[in-house]
Amino acid sequence: MYQTIIADHTELFEEAIAHFSEEMAKLRTGRATPALVDHILVDYYNTRSPLKQIASVSAPEAKLIVISPWDKGTLVMIEAAIREANLGLNPANDGQVIRLSLPPLTEERRKDLVKALNRLAEEARIAVRTIREDAWKEIQAREKEGGMSEDDKFQGKDALQDVVETYNARIEELRKKKEGEIMTV
Repeated sequence: MYQTIIADHTELFEEAIAHFSEEMAKLRTGRATPALVDHILVDYYNTRSPLKQIASVSAPEAKLIVISPWDKGTLVMIEAAIREANLGLNPANDGQVIRLSLPPLTEERRKDLVKALNRLAEEARIAVRTIREDAWKEIQAREKEGGMSEDDKFQGKDALQDVVETYNARIEELRKKKEGEIMTV
């Protein structure tokens, strides 16, 4: 009986991992990636739109991001949005595309990025714990209703903890991999 409750919450655990991965992609490593600017909102005809919906974003070189808007009239708006995002990047507008040249990361900036990464990892672990608590409350409620024995309740608690440890291990694995990318010169 507890297996169905855990299975119902597995999708939520996966969503927490996916959200953590998306947030990690926004952290800058030594290499240019379109994910650094995809989340930027541009004021496009009085509507805040994600950059990836109004332009093509590519990284043709390790230290360069090229943004090609579908409507050339939006170049100034995109440039302003990039400056507002405080990414530490200076957009170069040539009338056709915007080029973002990524300066090399300093040791201090790398350490700041690792701190931000650790903060994101902790938020992901908190999300996993919150989902665990919801599942545990559901198991307890099922036992009080008489739909599950007390032994099943405690087996469910152990099984739920095993699932949580698996997801926490995945978070740590992703965090270590990203930390390695950030700290590599």
